[in-house]
Amino acid sequence: MAAKKPATATTTPVVETTTTDTVGTTTADTTKTASPHTTEAKSRFNAALDEAKAGAAALGDEAKLRASEYRNKAKTSGDNWSSDAKVKSRDLANDGKRKASEALTGLSRVIDENAATLDEKVGPKYGDYARSASKSLQDNARKLDEKSLDELADESREAIRRSPATAVGLAALVGFFFARLFR
Repeated sequence: MAAKKPATATTTPVVETTTTDTVGTTTADTTKTASPHTTEAKSRFNAALDEAKAGAAALGDEAKLRASEYRNKAKTSGDNWSSDAKVKSRDLANDGKRKASEALTGLSRVIDENAATLDEKVGPKYGDYARSASKSLQDNARKLDEKSLDELADESREAIRRSPATAVGLAALVGFFFARLFR
């Protein structure tokens, strides 16, 4: 935008005054009034300054608007990713629960099949221990299948509250096995 010129330029004459101090010295006080070019320059400078302030305010408002749009866009994307992650994690947890139950059932079958061999080689007492362990594994696999993830999480929290030392020991044991597994 171009700065507007002032409507009229006025010129005032230069006035010089002389004053005398109380001591008797004379000083010249020169008062100069603005020439038409100075007045016009000041006017243009002030107009440019006002225009710059208005431009800065407009840029600030635009920056705030864009920041708000980006913030909303990021929040929406974050919410979408969060909900997708929750769905995916629930699916993976259900899949893991199913595989754990199948593994327990498979281990129970293997132990049950080998119980007869234990009866012959070691004695019927050890065969009965194997059958008991097989039955216990089968019951735990069935319970795992029947319960939802929320029920399992609640039971886990309750077990940890009842005996935190056992929970820490089991966590350390599981961590040790995973460390050995992925070595």
